[in-house]
Amino acid sequence: MHEMKSIALPVAALIGDVVHSREVPDRRALHDRLLAALAAVSARTTPLDPVRITVGDEFQGCYARLGEAIEAALLFRLELLPEFDTRYGIGWGTVTRLDAHTQDGSAWWAARDAVEWVSEAARHPETRHARTAYRSAEPDASVPDAVNAALLCRDHLVGSWDERSHRIMRGLMSGRTQSELAIADGISASAVSQRIRTDGLGIVLTASRWLRSLP
Repeated sequence: MHEMKSIALPVAALIGDVVHSREVPDRRALHDRLLAALAAVSARTTPLDPVRITVGDEFQGCYARLGEAIEAALLFRLELLPEFDTRYGIGWGTVTRLDAHTQDGSAWWAARDAVEWVSEAARHPETRHARTAYRSAEPDASVPDAVNAALLCRDHLVGSWDERSHRIMRGLMSGRTQSELAIADGISASAVSQRIRTDGLGIVLTASRWLRSLP
């Protein structure tokens, strides 16, 4: 019988899944893309446990800081766009390890509430671009409200971009220069700069730096 252990400090649990996944005809291709995205993002972030596909197209992981989970959600989404869009619930709370592969706790319940809210919000025209939400099992509600306001604005911008802007943003998030991205995409450096300004890529980059610093 496995010993039940708890992660003592609060953590950020992340749940992600694919939007309209039932409409994807090639399930194997989707699974392979998810595995590749998990490997790529896990190499750039520091999850407490490996982020894993759980059931179907859902994947889960835990991070020591809220800022890391928020960053990971954006990186995962950019890795999978434009072929597959994804949504995320982030929950802050405690986690209980039931065995080597099973976890429970308030962080997971909060993350589940968050991803269910995203699914419902996306049905309404004014929040159709919603893809990420945060819930906390802690009593202070002011921080979740502020974080969710930032996430909703970030999602609206990302959801309004075309494929080229997604590529440029992926490159910027990985530390590539505008000149490098221009050469890779066969466009001028000024065209890259214009997209950063007019499409709001610069705003998302700045917001990401601030959100990344959250404890």
